[in-house]
Amino acid sequence: MTPETAALDPRRLARTLVAENSYLTLATAAGDGSPWATPVWFAARELDVFVWASKPGARHSCNIAENSRVSLVIFDSSRAPGEGSALYVSARAELVDDATFEDALAVYNAKSVERGLGEWHPAKLREPARHRLYRAVTVESFVLDDHDERIRVS
Repeated sequence: MTPETAALDPRRLARTLVAENSYLTLATAAGDGSPWATPVWFAARELDVFVWASKPGARHSCNIAENSRVSLVIFDSSRAPGEGSALYVSARAELVDDATFEDALAVYNAKSVERGLGEWHPAKLREPARHRLYRAVTVESFVLDDHDERIRVS
């Protein structure tokens, strides 16, 4: 997709970035405001929910437990400077609870199967397993236009 297309159709560009990339950069902050950024393999439902698996003791997971406000960025790092675009998202993140587990697992497994990695069994993402599912629900999102300006997606 060209930058000109991004200016005309930001949702399409955002969906393309989500579909074509496996990792997002997750930015969290501890309760005292100390920042932390980390890459996570993700799956998404449209542009409204992003799901990943992490250890509850990981720094970003601990930060989410203290402060649910997060940012995430999805970008194609193989593109030359000025030729790529990115999806920027402000969201609320949380450890997936029992009420949202099946939905989050379905989102995560759909991408995992699509990428040839197979399905995750629920037992691998619930206590006492090492990893848990986390999700971020979008508050607002933006993409870059052909003038390197952010355009609101949602």
